[in-house]
Amino acid sequence: MVISVFKTSVSEEELVKLSSVLDNIDAILNWNTDLEDCDNILRIESKTMITDKIINMLNGIGFYVEELND
Repeated sequence: MVISVFKTSVSEEELVKLSSVLDNIDAILNWNTDLEDCDNILRIESKTMITDKIINMLNGIGFYVEELND
């Protein structure tokens, strides 16, 4: 299992849009957000490393997404 954490521009109003994309990626096991955090955190648990795919997909639909490293 791979855990990726991202800083995003996702807002509460955009969660449906985000969900419609992430829920259709088979490699994702689980995902959640922390919109109370100043970085609007998106945390993804996946079967394989899909960081670049996530960044490209979400950038493509208008979200700012940056991977946060440990």
